[in-house]
Amino acid sequence: MANRPNITVQTIKSLRALKDTIIVHGMDFNERLSRGGVIIIDDDMKSAGIRPRWAQIYALGSNVDYLKVGQYIMISHGRWSRGQAIEDETGEKVIRKVDPADILLVSDTEVNDFTMSDK
Repeated sequence: MANRPNITVQTIKSLRALKDTIIVHGMDFNERLSRGGVIIIDDDMKSAGIRPRWAQIYALGSNVDYLKVGQYIMISHGRWSRGQAIEDETGEKVIRKVDPADILLVSDTEVNDFTMSDK
């Protein structure tokens, strides 16, 4: 987060999601490296960036019994909130609320994002 000087980081001791809320972190908007070694430039806020994204579950509301904290989910493009920078006992991260209806895939292990754009 060092490259975004205008972001205010909130220090938290605990965070509890309510009802059917799903909070994630680790959503990647930076440049990516393809399997073939090609650098795919940062696509945030560009039409080439229209694609689903993976994120790790940070917190779950009490009504969400089909997922676990720590799992990785793929979310349909744009079905997440703007990020909020926080600092907890594990360090700084950006958390976002995602729309439960737009979760496409679930993984128990981290998934390398090799998706490509049509741009």
